[in-house]
Amino acid sequence: MNILLLGSGGREHALAWRLAQSPSCDVLWATPGNPGIARVLKDFNEKRDRSGEVGEQGICFDTELTDHERVIEFCKANSIDLVVVGPEAPLVDGLADSLRTAGIATFGPGAAAAQLEGSKGFTKDLCARAGIPTADYVRADSVSSALSFLDRFSIPVVIKADGLAAGKGVTIAMSRDEAEAAIRAAGDGPMVIEEYLEGEEASLFALVNGTRSVVLASAQDHKRVGEGDTGPNTGGMGAYSPAPVLTAELEARAMREIVEPTARAMAEAGTAFSGVLYAGLMLTADGPKLIEYNVRFGDPECEAIMPRIEGDFAALLHSVAVGGEFEAPSLSNVSTMTVIVAARGYPETPARGGAIGGLDRAEAMPGVAVFQAGTVLEGDQLVASGGRVLAVTASGRSLGEARELAYRAVDAIDFADGFHRRDIGWRELERAS
Repeated sequence: MNILLLGSGGREHALAWRLAQSPSCDVLWATPGNPGIARVLKDFNEKRDRSGEVGEQGICFDTELTDHERVIEFCKANSIDLVVVGPEAPLVDGLADSLRTAGIATFGPGAAAAQLEGSKGFTKDLCARAGIPTADYVRADSVSSALSFLDRFSIPVVIKADGLAAGKGVTIAMSRDEAEAAIRAAGDGPMVIEEYLEGEEASLFALVNGTRSVVLASAQDHKRVGEGDTGPNTGGMGAYSPAPVLTAELEARAMREIVEPTARAMAEAGTAFSGVLYAGLMLTADGPKLIEYNVRFGDPECEAIMPRIEGDFAALLHSVAVGGEFEAPSLSNVSTMTVIVAARGYPETPARGGAIGGLDRAEAMPGVAVFQAGTVLEGDQLVASGGRVLAVTASGRSLGEARELAYRAVDAIDFADGFHRRDIGWRELERAS
């Protein structure tokens, strides 16, 4: 099977790393990729005697993912059997629709189904119609209307931008003044105001095609930039898998009450979902409630999940993409932890250009994989090019063992401009102790 992976972050590096281990994967391409993905592809395709086809860097070509025609042309010219779309923006933009119309199997939903992530209001309305447990909410389309709705909610209250916001368009306002400031900062435009839910968050990933859905894995991430879950929200500062707080009973309930009704509702509306559906859950005293959906693998949750998946991952994604028979994959009996190393100044104005070294030392440790998220090569020197730079992932027999190894690997890396949290997994480790 010839596979094209779209994207350039840590999530896509982890997907490339896992796809390259799949027996059914014959040729692996990526665009636009990053230096870490390039190394995976180069090593993989050299083993398959395909290095001449993919070039020295192992990156097939560099194009904007908004250029649907160019992506399609490449797929046809290179007999691509499966396209795996990593990030959310191309899905909301309808790239999967364009590829399927051209007869190319694609893992990822079409634009209509991608509204589950592309519009918070769309998802809240679907939950209301289908009786899916979630927070009470109102939709607003201007600052004045949003301010007028605030009296309906107690404090704390949650203010969400309606569109894509890279995981950072949410404010949990702890006072009325903070809520009003968040609304004014959002400006006139669609937003959602919703009830604050008490509980612990967990992430559930399911593979879905039409009305069929199976569990992939669970995880927990850490959104706040500072230790002790303080400071502004980020795209994620670390994650671990599995999430023991999401017990087998709660997982089954979340599938039955949240994921499966969503899949049915989308199919009945003529906008069937196909791909991975990531349910952000709040585990309340009344049971799991949906916080929001993402329509792709989370980041950094993907980096924590990929080392746990066994079997032919590429064949599994292909079966989901074409509507074939698929079952939940087997998961290794290990715990994994991912620690994000970010550039100084993140999430506001991250420093760029800082030199990175020591990856070989970290990756030489058994059970460690370092996924590159925001990096470029300047000559032979790897440097930071984004806010979240590295996703250092380790596997262990327990979460404590995975944590110890992950931080040893982080400490082996030289990145003077980098910083990271030292408390990833703290809630679960406290419970375990």
